[in-house]
Amino acid sequence: MPGEARAEIEFDPITLDICWNRLIGVVNEQAAALMRTSFTSIVREAGDLSAGVFDRRGWMVAQAVTGTPGHINSMALAMKHVLDVYPVDAWEPGDVVITNDPWKTSGHLNDVTICNPVFRGGDLIAFFASTCHSADIGGHVLSAEAREVYEEGLFIPIMKLYEGGRINASLEAMIRSNVRVPDLVMGDFHAQIAGGAVGGDRLLEFMEEFGLERLEPLSDEIVTRTERAMREAIGRLRPGTYEYAITSDGYGEPVTITCRCEVKGDRLWVDFTGSSAASRRGVNVVMNYTEAYTTYGVKVIVSPDVPNNEGAFRVLRITAPEGSILNVQHPAPVAARHVVGHFLPHVVAGALKQALPDHVMAEGSANIWGIQLSGQDRERKPFVYTFFGSGGTGARPTKDGLSATAFPSGVLGTPVEVVETLAPLLVERKALRDGSGGDGRFRGGLGQVMGFRVLSDDPATCSVFCDRTTIPAQGFFGGEPGAKGALLINGKAPANPKAEQVLLPGDLIELFMPGGGGFGPPAERDPALRARDRLEGYATT
Repeated sequence: MPGEARAEIEFDPITLDICWNRLIGVVNEQAAALMRTSFTSIVREAGDLSAGVFDRRGWMVAQAVTGTPGHINSMALAMKHVLDVYPVDAWEPGDVVITNDPWKTSGHLNDVTICNPVFRGGDLIAFFASTCHSADIGGHVLSAEAREVYEEGLFIPIMKLYEGGRINASLEAMIRSNVRVPDLVMGDFHAQIAGGAVGGDRLLEFMEEFGLERLEPLSDEIVTRTERAMREAIGRLRPGTYEYAITSDGYGEPVTITCRCEVKGDRLWVDFTGSSAASRRGVNVVMNYTEAYTTYGVKVIVSPDVPNNEGAFRVLRITAPEGSILNVQHPAPVAARHVVGHFLPHVVAGALKQALPDHVMAEGSANIWGIQLSGQDRERKPFVYTFFGSGGTGARPTKDGLSATAFPSGVLGTPVEVVETLAPLLVERKALRDGSGGDGRFRGGLGQVMGFRVLSDDPATCSVFCDRTTIPAQGFFGGEPGAKGALLINGKAPANPKAEQVLLPGDLIELFMPGGGGFGPPAERDPALRARDRLEGYATT
């Protein structure tokens, strides 16, 4: 009987483990279908996306292993907003909801969230959602230059892209008319829809096999266990208040993030009072994104093995003053929100290193270096292309940092062959940056250096979402700082590396990405590791 099967799932650990792994398989298939059908390398190769399954209450039950914390955790929060607009009884088979509202989803307009309902007959039983970085969203080309969100592109409120299986033609026309590469943009939207449909089919098969009429009994068991495990992990921390601050380059003026972690019993309060006020440019962070990366920062330190779902969010209290850089209000510009937002796990680690010194890594390069290019190719066709590079992570208590690795985002670098195939670019150099990791008992990860030219006959526009060009990643417990980053155009540094740069035909752009900080005093580094450093050419400066 279905009721008996539900009881087994709630109380039988073996069956629960089987069901959990099946759910992970379901959402991984959703993500795989999305990536295989994507029109853009930013999704297909870089993995700048999230995918997950939700119950009727909007609780995220499971997420795909592919994806960034900024997308995944903010999407988990976004579903509550979606259900506020479209409650359960407002959906019908064939509906698809879309939005890129930065304050309700992933923090800037280029990240688009799409949600598919799953029906068994006329009964809505679950939702699949995904968030992907769109190739273009119109407006000001993706950069930190804008002064209001209105300049940054097309703002899509929570609304239906499909109703009863029929596309909203007016909305589609509006989107197509406001973006530079409409086929790529709409193609990725349909890839997201296809991923949700595949996930829905697999979920129905799974629920049929186990006799589940509803997802909620399984969801309750998973979420309750996750919450309990998180509370137990926090309860093992030494009670107290721990503080840390990091200063980033900002846009034209430094931005300071101040973090205070208060541990009481099984509760953890992370407060960002004292952080800088909102910027006049687009490096601002909305609260949804602040919560997403703060939750991730806590989780990787306190309970990295606990599943990430609704239960992981319940145990934390996260606050930031309204109007600060981490809780900006509409219509603040937010396009480059990750430049500051990616520092959040690092500042959380800086605070919690006092409570768990053996569970944190030193400061790393933090934000990915996103390169956004737009212009006309030699056939006079418009192009918009985005790809990523990464600096080094901070050293760990027992290991060196990782080189050219995106932490905390997890976004992958795009292979040179793909970049040169899809965009009018020639990549002349891509290598690890020798000596960029901070020295220590364990060395910070190395940054990378990349050089490229735009193959066009007309000027092109380039925006580089960079940081750590003035203030390097700091080491922990006596470790030394990593190397600062740098942007050069024809061998010269522009006045502001975050500003839009106009590239003339033949210009050479070079990116020197920062290294991670070291962990522990350099004098304590194992001589065998020193010898390996010299042998492999990774010696620190």
